[in-house]
Amino acid sequence: RIAAEIRLPEAIDRKLLCPFQYFGVTDNVDLDSLKWSVGGYDKKELSKIYTFSGMVANRRADLVVNSLIKYVTDINDVKGLGFCVSIEHAEFMSDYFNKCGIPAIFLTGKSSDEERNSAKDKLVNGDVKFIFVVDIYNEGVDITEVNTVLFLRPTESLTVFLQQLGRGLRLSEDKECLTVLDFIGQANKKYNFEDKFSALLSNTTRGITREIKDGFVSVPKGCYIQLERKAEKYILDNIRSSYGNTAGLVARIASFEEDTGKTLTLSNFLQYYRLDPRAIYKYSTFSRLCVKAGKLDDFSEPVEEVMSKAFVRFTSIDSRRWIKFLIEFLNNIDNIDFEKLSSVDKRMLQMFYITVWSKAIEDFSDEEVLSNLYSLSDSPIMKGELIELLEYKFNSIDFVDETIDLGFDSPLDVYCTYSQRQLLAGLDYLNFSAMRQGVIWLKDKGIDVFLLTLNKADKDYSPTTMYNDYSINEELFHWQSQSTTSETSPTGQRYIHHKEKGSKVLLFVREFKNDSFGNVSPYTFLGEATYVSHTGSKPMNITWRLEKPIPARFLKKTNKLVV
Repeated sequence: RIAAEIRLPEAIDRKLLCPFQYFGVTDNVDLDSLKWSVGGYDKKELSKIYTFSGMVANRRADLVVNSLIKYVTDINDVKGLGFCVSIEHAEFMSDYFNKCGIPAIFLTGKSSDEERNSAKDKLVNGDVKFIFVVDIYNEGVDITEVNTVLFLRPTESLTVFLQQLGRGLRLSEDKECLTVLDFIGQANKKYNFEDKFSALLSNTTRGITREIKDGFVSVPKGCYIQLERKAEKYILDNIRSSYGNTAGLVARIASFEEDTGKTLTLSNFLQYYRLDPRAIYKYSTFSRLCVKAGKLDDFSEPVEEVMSKAFVRFTSIDSRRWIKFLIEFLNNIDNIDFEKLSSVDKRMLQMFYITVWSKAIEDFSDEEVLSNLYSLSDSPIMKGELIELLEYKFNSIDFVDETIDLGFDSPLDVYCTYSQRQLLAGLDYLNFSAMRQGVIWLKDKGIDVFLLTLNKADKDYSPTTMYNDYSINEELFHWQSQSTTSETSPTGQRYIHHKEKGSKVLLFVREFKNDSFGNVSPYTFLGEATYVSHTGSKPMNITWRLEKPIPARFLKKTNKLVV
């Protein structure tokens, strides 16, 4: 088990790695129709095109040289690595660079330690400008002086891509940044561009297509990504054909077992392609897509229509306690006495019912309610898919949640994520339409609930609701009240004196109103807050102290200094 990890953008922001400037160069070799074997392109076919195709290979090598001259500041200062597909390709590129007056050598996995050490010395001393490599320098070897990296073959493995990129990101005294040239052509529709760019960005909630169109506004500090016009088009077209429509998903499902050697399951499909479940449920259920791909017999089930809309609402669930309850409930639905459920189980069932049927349970013995719930057991495919999605979500949880004492059996856990209706149902508040401006007072429970959206778009919010909410540090949070709330009003006085009055304040936070798939974003529960101080009136600017510290993974989301 990994005790701790740090993503590449965070490491750059913390100055543990050097910044990069990444150039996506339009490749002049079309790989769209190239043979795709298990896990990626056929390496022999790639090597043949890049090395032995005569004019095509020479034209591509010439493109590499010209692009290098175009994008690096001074060729004399370059200390570069070029990642190749085969021994023959590495030797070919080395010869071509030498012919063009750029001193280069090549190394392979068969090269001796003596050859590797000699090559390293030559690169550091400036005797050669490039080492072209294959099967080495992915990991475990550091030449901190490397300031230029050439990706001369498509890298299907995200891990290998990051390892190769990392060879140039090591800090070195005279190195300001790493220059990356990635040669991007028309790729097989199964090639995954999204993961590569997601790994380079500090904020992936916006979606890669939007990032590309907006000019990569979420790069780490000091970094830069530029795509040539055709390269950009190739990437957008590839994303669209891979996951951007039903046909792309169906094609991937149809050939999944042949392409990967794995059994076709929802979990395997999501894990192999590192796919967000929302990318599937934007269009259909996974089971229905499998039918369209010819991998599952056609079926007709009573809850398919309602579940096709509800599945996406389950993709954000990350509460271990709630997921465990739901899986047990779904597996034993025919044997459950709904009236004998505990109060916390009833609240979790209420949250589930609202998630599926978008309305609350007023009476657990109501005939319509029971009919809806029992219809799940008459829909084994839909029920099975939901259980598999919940298990996938459970296994994907990467944080430790915490229970909280709210004075009643609450199903809500700190650091977990809930939709507005789910969290309100967990607090026994079922009049959803009354929650209009992100604040509500639950008088019977003595709880103030604040639902905060940190990055507000003008088109979604009026000037009177453009509040100023952000974390000051891992304990303090700045919150701006509604514009009508004065410090002398009953509400303002309740906020200031909530501790003496015995009431609680709960903070729920989301970054954007909508996620990158166009769905309404859920909220992360940051727990209970205590009044510290305030300034102003109508609105009040209140500083709250959180009882539980904001984890590092949420600090960036709730800090107004980070865009």
